[in-house]
Amino acid sequence: MNAQNNINANQSLNPQQRSIVSIAALTAVGDIEHLKTQLNNGLDAGLTINEIKEVLVQLYAYCGFPRSLNGINTFMSVVEERKAKGVTDVVGKEASTISDNANKYETGKKTLQTLTGREEKGPKTGANAFAPVIDTFLKEHLFADIFSRDILTYQQRELATISVLSAMEGVAPQLQFHLGVGMNIGLTESQLNQVFSIIETHIGKQQAEIAKNVLLKMTDK
Repeated sequence: MNAQNNINANQSLNPQQRSIVSIAALTAVGDIEHLKTQLNNGLDAGLTINEIKEVLVQLYAYCGFPRSLNGINTFMSVVEERKAKGVTDVVGKEASTISDNANKYETGKKTLQTLTGREEKGPKTGANAFAPVIDTFLKEHLFADIFSRDILTYQQRELATISVLSAMEGVAPQLQFHLGVGMNIGLTESQLNQVFSIIETHIGKQQAEIAKNVLLKMTDK
């Protein structure tokens, strides 16, 4: 899919990317008041209604249905308020149809290999071995059902995920994994540090410093 192969070579996050980071972080912590402002900013920056919806839908896999649904309901009110003021926002494209005949586990496995740049070999380890059903859910649902939807690029999805995990407490191992994925698909250290600056602005210095330290340990040679 062309959208999934769109790699941003620029060193700075563009306004749409910055909005994705802000929206994802504020949704994750349930800061509805400031989320409303950033949802408006995201639309003004050029994100489509469907792109923002997709970010909010994906977030349930990382911060839970309640936060995701609260974000969606907030966005719905924002769109309605803008429409009442005469603002016409671009709805954007719908997700392409996905074949019902596809093996979702294999699709998710291939997607994960693309994201990580590593082929999965050998027996399952860790949590995937201890509770194999989580491996099935991750591959068939998250990396097949969700990541196969081409409304967002892989970079956009990883920016949202990295933002959520940077905003949340106690998820450094998962953040480290997704920082690795982000760099593998073209996000630069500079861009990731810009993510953390946005986290500091909207969430707080402590969470931003935790995220920065995770990245530093990964890149410190």
